[in-house]
Amino acid sequence: MSAGRFGPSIREARAALGWTQEELAERAGVSRPTVARIERGDDVNTATLTRVAAALGLSVEITDIGDS
Repeated sequence: MSAGRFGPSIREARAALGWTQEELAERAGVSRPTVARIERGDDVNTATLTRVAAALGLSVEITDIGDS
């Protein structure tokens, strides 16, 4: 899944909390490069994106293209 639609929201939430990418990675149980990939909008799996979002107090909602 492309994190392109989620990357800016993840970055903004992290910055609002004053966390570095390293701090977010540690709280989410992922690597710092994974956080960087998400923030850039690179492809990541849904489970990883969900873990990072949850660490920030966010949730991920995926809808069908026809629902947009």
